Amino acid sequence: MRLRPTTSRPHAAKARSLGGFTLAEVLAALVFMSIVIPVAVQAVRVASEAGQVGERKAAAARIAERVLNELLVTGGLQQSTRSGTVEEGERAYKWTMRSEPWSEGAMNLVTVQVVYSVQGRDHEVNVSTLYNPAMQTTTTTTQ
Repeated sequence: MRLRPTTSRPHAAKARSLGGFTLAEVLAALVFMSIVIPVAVQAVRVASEAGQVGERKAAAARIAERVLNELLVTGGLQQSTRSGTVEEGERAYKWTMRSEPWSEGAMNLVTVQVVYSVQGRDHEVNVSTLYNPAMQTTTTTTQ
């Protein structure tokens, strides 16, 4: 009498199921990663640009205020327009001053606009004040 081996293989089926991922699972993971990775990279780029814009906007506002104060002290506000460039570190900020009559009296509305670039796009900051040319005081120094 010959014995035949049985055909039930519980260990073989168990080993195959623990062996790895199916092709469908690998493809699903690749599709998921092809969607998630570009979105994550775009989010990092947007966050980086927002940080740079915020940093340069603060610097541009500081520069606009400084230019406005310098023009006030030197009498430059009496001109209708002026422009220039301020370099801060490796960055250049272009500024333009406009002085125009204010609608509510004998004062002038003076606006300093500072333009700066972030990742190839121009942004601007405007700082304005009212200036009364009749109230301009002069200082005299005697020795």
